[in-house]
Amino acid sequence: MSRANPFGDLDDFGADNSAKPVPADAIEKIAQSSGFPSRKAGAVKAGETASWTGEATSPSPAPIPTTSTTDSQPVRQPRRHVTGRNRQINIKATEETIKELYRIADAMNLPLGAVLEQALAALDQQRRE
Repeated sequence: MSRANPFGDLDDFGADNSAKPVPADAIEKIAQSSGFPSRKAGAVKAGETASWTGEATSPSPAPIPTTSTTDSQPVRQPRRHVTGRNRQINIKATEETIKELYRIADAMNLPLGAVLEQALAALDQQRRE
């Protein structure tokens, strides 16, 4: 006994050649009369963003969350330091280690990279003694 091919008779699903291309002008006219906003890029000055209405506006600052979604502890404030450091390092650590690193950085008012540099220098000096 042979198994029936599920793709054997697909003639009912042939292409419908009756569709004709619609001119872009007609689409634009219908979109404008329907109130559909255009996605065409407009001229925007540096430091501004274009809104969906086409008006140029200044970008709004990112909201700073005050509470975490996972627990009731407050979320750390974002750190923005211009330091010339341009490489990223991803380290797995325990929660206690991460909290200690951020605590030290906050107490010294330094970016995390500077705290890491000082910690590595101190470790290197300790190993030499």
